[in-house]
Amino acid sequence: EALDYKTPLLRALNAVDEAATDICKYFDKNVKKVTATLGWEQEYFLVDASLANSRPDLVMTGRTLLGHTSAKGQQLDDHYFGSIPSRALNYMRELEEECMLLGIPVKTRHNEVAPNQFELAPIFEETNLAVDHNSLLMDVMSKVGERHDFKVLFHEKPFQGVNGSGKHNNWSMATDTGINLLSPGKTPMSNLQFLSFFINTIKAVNDYEELLRASIATASNDHRLGANEAPPAIISVFIGAQLTKVLAELEGVSNGKLSPEEKTDLKLNVVGKIPDVMLDNTDRNRTSPFAFTGNKFEFRAVGSSANCANAMTTLNSIVAKQLKDFKKEVDSLIEKKDLKKDEAIFNVLREYIKGTKNILFEGDGYSEAWEKEAKKRGLSNHKTTPTALKAKVSKKALDLFKELNVMNHIEVEARYEIELEEYTKKIQIEGRVLGDIARNHVIPTAIRYQNTLIENVRGLKDIFGKDFEKIAKEQISIIKEISEHIEGINSKVEHMTDARKKANALTDAQKMAEMYCDKVKPYFDEIRIHCDKLELIVDDEIWTLTKYRELLFTR
Repeated sequence: EALDYKTPLLRALNAVDEAATDICKYFDKNVKKVTATLGWEQEYFLVDASLANSRPDLVMTGRTLLGHTSAKGQQLDDHYFGSIPSRALNYMRELEEECMLLGIPVKTRHNEVAPNQFELAPIFEETNLAVDHNSLLMDVMSKVGERHDFKVLFHEKPFQGVNGSGKHNNWSMATDTGINLLSPGKTPMSNLQFLSFFINTIKAVNDYEELLRASIATASNDHRLGANEAPPAIISVFIGAQLTKVLAELEGVSNGKLSPEEKTDLKLNVVGKIPDVMLDNTDRNRTSPFAFTGNKFEFRAVGSSANCANAMTTLNSIVAKQLKDFKKEVDSLIEKKDLKKDEAIFNVLREYIKGTKNILFEGDGYSEAWEKEAKKRGLSNHKTTPTALKAKVSKKALDLFKELNVMNHIEVEARYEIELEEYTKKIQIEGRVLGDIARNHVIPTAIRYQNTLIENVRGLKDIFGKDFEKIAKEQISIIKEISEHIEGINSKVEHMTDARKKANALTDAQKMAEMYCDKVKPYFDEIRIHCDKLELIVDDEIWTLTKYRELLFTR
């Protein structure tokens, strides 16, 4: 059995190669091989190393477990549209030199939306190589960061109140004859080839959306998915208004044989016009988790700290399975119904278009209305990792991986258990770190400031006698407020610790992960609220934790 990332990926790529090559033979007998391609976009934060290392939560978990949002965040867009800060630029230049020495074809660098957030992207490559290069890059980024006194943060949501980080996976397929199968061609026949792969990819996502969601499920990505700047946890496909029109026209194709007029009309006015449609098609939807962007599909829900292999194994597997099914259906129509090749292809594609309308969505993925609409359409909305991961061990998923020889049942189930265990441990670590910081940093500092206020009130009483209550009214109010927050922190940390002990007593990995998710994790926000309120009250001079304004705006 293989327990690594690479073996299933290579098997999935082999499966998609075989299945796609068979479809290409309908259009060009010279195609011998189809390669899946990937171009990732790596987002990350650069934080001054000394400041980052002064925060136990950043050191231990890669994200801030508490900290009040800064008055200035990303609302002015001045970081996104500004020039790259010189210290960050020096880091990027050295990083790019290292990448070139290692053969990683990095191409772009730019600021991202949040303060101190950046992005790096390469030229796309064969998927297996692209995955290796991304893993290698993340290691190099951290090492070069140390030389520039930066801590590189790959966590999907290191700071509350500003954008998190993702790793968009731009995926396509290319033939050994130099054709991008998701790029419209110059002739009606090459456009029919484009439509075949385009519609089959949509059908694959439609049939396996839960499995695709499971492929990007992690404890850290849960913070990002469904948040205001990331795709929702509902998987849907965006193709743009123009291609939606093309699909609507294809849906009207007659069943069975096509008249010569209909064939001509289809090839000239529907399929033939696709390149012109694509030329002007600039409509994009940043809220879609799986979007067609002109000559590739962009899977935007992958997390910034993830290994792309997980998502790519799943995506290539579901497309391979779909292409195999498509070939069977087309061949069956050619043999049994005596249809010509292009008539058979049009007929099968028409049925796919009718059956995949639920997965297509052009609107705002962040809206509540979409959640309700998605539920009506029967789409899944798994907001947490323990519920999302169940799709990996469903009969449908196990049969898929077995049929394509990507993974056997043992290999799938082993990964499922490992991913559940990893989720549980990450939440466990975060809970312990948060409890420690709240009790060892926040409460002692709050009490110290409270004692200062108490001394102040005593002094006012000595000077003003009976009138002191009126004069010291604000100080007394703050003393009470601090006590309430201290009591709140202690109480919630106690409850969280008890919930953790109960979860640790369980032996079933799924139940333990669910208990950590449902019973332990909710206390994080409750504890954080009290800590963040105290941060606003306590004297800045004695507050021991580095604040957001320092972490995000020290350049």
